[in-house]
Amino acid sequence: MSHTVHPYSHRLGILRDWKSRWFAAPGKYQNFLKSDVLIREYLEKRLHGHHVSALDFERSADTLKIIIKTARPGMIIGRNGEGHAKLRKDVFDFARRNNITLLENLKIDIEEVRYPEADAAIVAQMIAEGLEKRMPFRRVLKQTVEKVMASKEVQGARIGISGRLGGAEMSRSEEIKKGNIPLQTFRADIDFAKERANLPYGVIGIKVWIYKGEVFERKPKAF
Repeated sequence: MSHTVHPYSHRLGILRDWKSRWFAAPGKYQNFLKSDVLIREYLEKRLHGHHVSALDFERSADTLKIIIKTARPGMIIGRNGEGHAKLRKDVFDFARRNNITLLENLKIDIEEVRYPEADAAIVAQMIAEGLEKRMPFRRVLKQTVEKVMASKEVQGARIGISGRLGGAEMSRSEEIKKGNIPLQTFRADIDFAKERANLPYGVIGIKVWIYKGEVFERKPKAF
């Protein structure tokens, strides 16, 4: 048995925070959890191709806030905020179809990812797009890892893909690595993401690790 752990969950409470942040009153936990899971799955499909890095959920007594972190905020917001309003309406329609109780005070915040090449989720989506356009997988891996390492924040990158690469009969794995990836160091800021590229001859799995240096101390906020 391997002892591999997820790099994100490995650092929960140390460098990372939970992606759903709320406390539930007695009897409400099940409904809140169901709504979070279903809405997250719906938004991942709805915003496919918009380079979404993360979806965070925050709840208070009367408010549900969904934070969408993306490299393409303009595509989601739309002209004069039309896309934002439509997205909010679509979430309410989805909740009604699936018998999810949503608070009327729903907020959707859209945050821009300033350095997309240093974000593992966005890099994995870029690789999937390249593979789905039938580009040679070795060229996609090489070009992507060079783009990632060109970012000033990044100190190491590792990309692995597996499946019927190049349309071969047997599946296999390929990997490319540059710099350091200290997976066992708690203070190492390692971003990790998984993605799937859907091709005519099968699915190719993609994994991306990006190392952004060590975090020794959080600087206190200036008031």
